[in-house]
Amino acid sequence: MSGTKLTWKDDLVAALLAGLVMVVLVATVGNLGYARDEGFYFHAADSYRRWFELLFENPRAAFEPKAIDNAWRVNSEHPGLIKSLFALSNLFLQKKWHLFAMEGTSYRFPGIFLAGAGVALVYRWGTEARGRIAGLFAAIALFCMPNFFYHAHLACFDVPVVTMFLLATYCFWKAMREGGSRWPIAAGLAFGLALDTKHNAWFLPILAVTYVALCLVRDRLTGGDMKETGRRALAALGAMAVLGPLVMYALWPWIWRDTFARLAAYASFHLNHEYYNMEFLGRTYWTPPMPRLYAPLMTAATVPTVTLALFALGLVVRSRARIQAFLRARAGKIARREGGETDLLWLMAIGISYGAWLLPKTPIFGGTKHWMQAYPFLALFAGAGVSWLVSVLRVELRKLKAGSVRKFAHGPAAAMALLPVLLAAPIAETAASHPWGLSNYVPLVGGAKGAATLGLNRTFWGYTTGAVVDYLNREVPRGGTVYIHDTAWPSWDMLQKDGRLRKDIRGVGTVHEAEFALYHHEQHMQGQEYQAWVAYGTVQPAHVAGLQGTPVIWIYRRKGR
Repeated sequence: MSGTKLTWKDDLVAALLAGLVMVVLVATVGNLGYARDEGFYFHAADSYRRWFELLFENPRAAFEPKAIDNAWRVNSEHPGLIKSLFALSNLFLQKKWHLFAMEGTSYRFPGIFLAGAGVALVYRWGTEARGRIAGLFAAIALFCMPNFFYHAHLACFDVPVVTMFLLATYCFWKAMREGGSRWPIAAGLAFGLALDTKHNAWFLPILAVTYVALCLVRDRLTGGDMKETGRRALAALGAMAVLGPLVMYALWPWIWRDTFARLAAYASFHLNHEYYNMEFLGRTYWTPPMPRLYAPLMTAATVPTVTLALFALGLVVRSRARIQAFLRARAGKIARREGGETDLLWLMAIGISYGAWLLPKTPIFGGTKHWMQAYPFLALFAGAGVSWLVSVLRVELRKLKAGSVRKFAHGPAAAMALLPVLLAAPIAETAASHPWGLSNYVPLVGGAKGAATLGLNRTFWGYTTGAVVDYLNREVPRGGTVYIHDTAWPSWDMLQKDGRLRKDIRGVGTVHEAEFALYHHEQHMQGQEYQAWVAYGTVQPAHVAGLQGTPVIWIYRRKGR
């Protein structure tokens, strides 16, 4: 199960995969409501856009400390890179070039682009390390994880940091594998981009240093070239230590002044993050201790079971191969190969991504998005499992007497026959999940209905308002009022800017002043529903919407309206 030297054909396949991902996401973005966090980032992006406009018109004025602080103070608890891309996309792609039918899509497009780039990079890395079959399956399997697919649409940081984390890890792998100066520099630059994307990047130095230490131990035990490993490690880690912070500093104007104080405030915000509510197995958690089983169980409940099974197979196959190679090298029967240990790096990337969420004090309010940077590596191991299955299939086909069947053992026929079978369920699950991504659960737990019975969270972020706009447009009288519940105000406003929701419909902040009341079901929000019962004199929703027959959002209507 060896890798493949990349050629222009692989570049073409990667580009086609990226393009296909972007086309699918843009085509499906129109009926997906805006998540609460997106609303906050719309507001921040607008502030940054005005600064960029000033920068293009009057650079001297834009670099005044007051101008920088006024613009970049907004949402300064998160780095600036991705929100800058939201701002520039809105400025150029929408306001100047009018490329999208809905303004909200212009904010979402940078995340969509980075989703495509991430899928393409998975193909390239999988192909380079484990062959084209592994790379192709891994890329498609990542895209066909319903939670990844949902987040890939959003003007948020979660899929962008998946791609940046993957890119930095890939560049580090190349630096350790090939040496030289090009890849260490690339690793440093990629680390800087990751730092300026989201705080998940803080795990990267831990990953890199621990990996290097284990590689040195391996070299000592197997007679490897510790000096060369150390030289490559120093180059890669040194570039990351120097270039990473410089890139972050250069791309985040907020920290150009009072740098250390503002960085300390940023770090403190996340290290001491407040706790929000999240339901898990019928109980709402909002203070520690948090359930240690949350991350592994939610992964099993939301990632297609076929993909997880192939991940397990790939992990077993690669572990067996690595143990055998280690023992042979230890016995002196084979020479130690130079370069990084791919399997070890992938496994460590998964482990470090999940590690924090196995601790009782780590907040769980964001669901699977918190450890989603592990998913490309999970998919890569799954691709290795598929590659092994194809090799087994080819061996069995060669044993058959029928020549017409035996010929399929050669060339791509066996892989092309097996891949659609293995991808059918993930593709079907992902397609059926839209636009209810966070409500989707795999058949292993009984789908959305089974998850509701188990007491797993049905939804959060208030984005499912987008699924009921047709009802509101049809039923709310002109100038009527709607209690927007968990929908962020900027997200509500964007639905109206897009033309998806009538502009005369007025959102309000309390049940009693509204003629219609939205209710996004979360266990800790049931008090909002009880208020609607009292205010409207009914316990019967006027409209219910959800996934697979499971109610997710419903609407109460004041009697006589």
